[in-house]
Amino acid sequence: MKLTVNIQEITGTQMAAKIVGNFVVDEYSFPFTGIAFGRIGGQNIGVKLTDDVEKNIKDLGYDLDVVIDTLQKNLIQGDLTLPEGLQKESFADD
Repeated sequence: MKLTVNIQEITGTQMAAKIVGNFVVDEYSFPFTGIAFGRIGGQNIGVKLTDDVEKNIKDLGYDLDVVIDTLQKNLIQGDLTLPEGLQKESFADD
């Protein structure tokens, strides 16, 4: 399974930021929102998908838990694309 993450908007601080974007599994694109928390215990990302998105992922034959785990892993590791002008340093600790 190939999964890519595209961030559309990040608001907040290094302590907590709201993320809006989409991810592509193979050729299928899905929207998501998430909250990124930093500092104590390291970076953590909570991803929220709508019920319709979850259903579509399952209907396409993907394991929803694997998709969410991969999405969160990509976000934590910084394996993503950002909108022009937004730098990772503006919301993530080095």
